[in-house]
Amino acid sequence: MNTVLGPIPAEELGIVAVHEHIGYGMPGSELDTRWWKTPEQRYAETVPKLRQFHEYGGGTFVDATGICNGRDVDYYRSLSAKTGVHIVASTGFVGGDTALPFFARATVDYLARHFVHEITVGIGTSGGRAGIIKVGVSRGGKMTDLDKRIYRAAARAALQTGVPVLTHLAIDAENAIAIFREEGLPLDRVLFGHVDDGVNADKTRDVWIAEQGGRIGFDTFGYETELPDPPFWARPRQERLDHFLRFIGGDGRISQVLASADANCSPLGWPGVQGHTVNYIFEQLIPDLRAAGLDAAAIKTIFVDNPAEFLTIQN
Repeated sequence: MNTVLGPIPAEELGIVAVHEHIGYGMPGSELDTRWWKTPEQRYAETVPKLRQFHEYGGGTFVDATGICNGRDVDYYRSLSAKTGVHIVASTGFVGGDTALPFFARATVDYLARHFVHEITVGIGTSGGRAGIIKVGVSRGGKMTDLDKRIYRAAARAALQTGVPVLTHLAIDAENAIAIFREEGLPLDRVLFGHVDDGVNADKTRDVWIAEQGGRIGFDTFGYETELPDPPFWARPRQERLDHFLRFIGGDGRISQVLASADANCSPLGWPGVQGHTVNYIFEQLIPDLRAAGLDAAAIKTIFVDNPAEFLTIQN
């Protein structure tokens, strides 16, 4: 498994937060003077959250920040060394609408080669290699031509390198699955994310995706309408929990599910959501699951076994 400090055996991943962000922003957000932060301010916000994650028992933080969205692998390497948390970086894009023109004009072949380079050689001059490929559907709910090129390139890079694919949103899953099948990528190498967010939950065919063989990401836990200033994608806490429990109640589906909080340690170019961190997993979610009757083995399946199987490089 690739982390920013080098490959590690899957058994060392521990409890995994599989869809999180060290700092996410749209292209150009680093120039926004209203929300701009110095490196020292970002560090001061981020280190305590990662240290708390580690103290709670967290082992691995998967940073799902794509190219052009504030990814900084030298920074991640420093954070990992300082806190003891394994950090997995992404190649790929959150969606075609976040790709700068240089990439937006690129061919499938070029994009695939770029993803492979970041996985096998490194991201920029950092030496840190990506361990996952991020893809997503642009705003509007249907794949654009660029989205389709990115998905196709991701499938080819995944097949060549053995790393998995993580999607931002599970909408337009029919097109996604068709592309992955055309490229020959097994769907258990794809985690379809954000099936639980408050905007798209009723449009996401999570059971159907699972029946096709895909992995399912309930990864916006903590974005709740009960927050003082909830974001537009928030959802009532109990409603999301019930959705999750209903899904894993299906025959064998617990082996296909992964959970996370999709929180920002130090958001870029926007204020973020106050009070929401990766540590929601330990402070709220796992206690809620225990209270709902899940035993230690089931919780280990969701947060340790499933992520380890998914993230392991498949040669």
